[in-house]
Amino acid sequence: MNLTPEQIAAAQKANLETLGGLTNQAFQSIEKLVELNMHIVKQSLGDSMSSAKKALEVKGIQQLLAHQAEAVQPMAEKIMAYSRHLYELAHETQASFTKSAEKELEAGQTKMNALVEDWTKNAPAGSESAAHVIKQVIASTNNVFETSQKAVKHAVEVAQTNLSNATSTVEKTVKTSNKPGTKTSKKK
Repeated sequence: MNLTPEQIAAAQKANLETLGGLTNQAFQSIEKLVELNMHIVKQSLGDSMSSAKKALEVKGIQQLLAHQAEAVQPMAEKIMAYSRHLYELAHETQASFTKSAEKELEAGQTKMNALVEDWTKNAPAGSESAAHVIKQVIASTNNVFETSQKAVKHAVEVAQTNLSNATSTVEKTVKTSNKPGTKTSKKK
């Protein structure tokens, strides 16, 4: 089977559209990351100035230690929030790219199946067994891909759950360690 110039042009156009879509997705993710980082920088600058002003108003070592102790919890919470936002952005980007890849793979499978069907219709007599083998190979490849895809999705879900649980644990630990009456706060 020979490809016509129209088929080649259509394939190139489809590839160009896919590349454009993936590039737009990447730029959107970069914009969100820059936006997040700018927000953090502005907030950190404001917090640093406020903390510096409070530190200059301190009249003794006890007040300085208390000031430092009270600055730790908000900082830890902000780091956890930043990490969570960063993870969500990465997950969103990965999901978007995965969706695009799945769409392209599905289109490729459809084209491959159409090519095999066209080939089998025009195949010489006696090549039915070869056509059957090709169809089985394609079906097996599709099954392997689907199984792999399900396993990867499950692994990502497990990782997300573990990250959420770890984040919650750290946040609870930070909050309880800074409450009055806990061992950590008594040492301060």
